[in-house]
Amino acid sequence: MPAAGAGAAALPVVVAHGMGDSCYNSGMKSITEAAGKKLNAYATCVPTAEGWLFDTIDGFLKNMDKSVDFFAAKIRADPKLAGGFNAFGFSQGNNVIRGYIIKYNDPPVKNFMSICGINAGVGAFPQCSPEIPVVGPTVCKGLAEVLGDLAYNKLVQDILFQANYYRDPAKTSDASYLKNSRLAHWNGEGEVNATYVANWAKTDNFIWVEGTLDTVVWPRQGEQWGAMDPKDPWKTVLPMNETDWYTKDTFGLKTADEAGKNHFESFVGEHIRMTDAQLMGWLEKYFA
Repeated sequence: MPAAGAGAAALPVVVAHGMGDSCYNSGMKSITEAAGKKLNAYATCVPTAEGWLFDTIDGFLKNMDKSVDFFAAKIRADPKLAGGFNAFGFSQGNNVIRGYIIKYNDPPVKNFMSICGINAGVGAFPQCSPEIPVVGPTVCKGLAEVLGDLAYNKLVQDILFQANYYRDPAKTSDASYLKNSRLAHWNGEGEVNATYVANWAKTDNFIWVEGTLDTVVWPRQGEQWGAMDPKDPWKTVLPMNETDWYTKDTFGLKTADEAGKNHFESFVGEHIRMTDAQLMGWLEKYFA
């Protein structure tokens, strides 16, 4: 397929960092600079708090909605982004971009590339999925059962970013999940939000990148909108087009797919452990 922006001047690029990282770190500064140079475009890493310390801490102690609101304010304060921009994120940074798209998308994200994104949530703690024999499926399942109830407490949802995207595959029909989970609200799992659907449609292309050896996101197929089957929540993974959020089109994923907006890439490796060459190749393919 041709590059998403083929034939046009390169749009500005926004980068969103993952958990425990910061836009103020040398690594993120280097990636942002390399992306701008590769595309001959303005590139900026947009934080979710001011300063290195708070940008790092708030990746844990500021919930998804508040993180998105701060991110949106920074976007709107940058005149170079006023006409729209491309965006890519790492790990939970994609939740911030995704949240910006559904809640705001003005100025619009033209093309969104999610690298090992946690948009579909995680059903287990890192290194503690039923597939990891080191810790053991019984222990990990027990942790999920105990901590899952705490994750869907309103107070916890108001504070912890990671609790917002924790999606216990055995509790997706529970009242506490549907009522309190921010991920459930974003996904339209309890009630469809028409504004979210309309805003999702404003983005031209979505690129979903999966790390095929990822043990941080479980199921890793969630990086491309797969999900555990609620009828067999610990063993069977549903592909994107068999999930409820796709078949019921609860936020516009199916509509985007039928319009040819969804694109899929993968790399053989752990969580966000792609090579520089792979990253630059995706940027050139979809953002140039």
